[in-house]
Amino acid sequence: MNNTWFDNFFRSGNGEVVIGQMPNIPIIVWVLATLLKFFYKTGQVNLGLDLLASSALFVWAIGELFQGASHFRQWLGLLVLIALITTKIQQVSITNNRVG
Repeated sequence: MNNTWFDNFFRSGNGEVVIGQMPNIPIIVWVLATLLKFFYKTGQVNLGLDLLASSALFVWAIGELFQGASHFRQWLGLLVLIALITTKIQQVSITNNRVG
């Protein structure tokens, strides 16, 4: 096997190219909760679905960051985690500006 950047970034320890995998439970929960938010656009149900979706995505990102099958998957987990945290901070900031 060549020791190229591609090999180091996209291959797992087994030598398989790992970019995408079958969805695991956190991704399935995130997709379902996100889709249900289209039907419940306001209220407590929307807030609960948002919390569920964000929590599931957080769990997925942490899992990929520390146990991703390739460096690509680990970096993807880190980027999703940063995007999720940034989005939540912005939402809190916007909400605080509306209230205060």
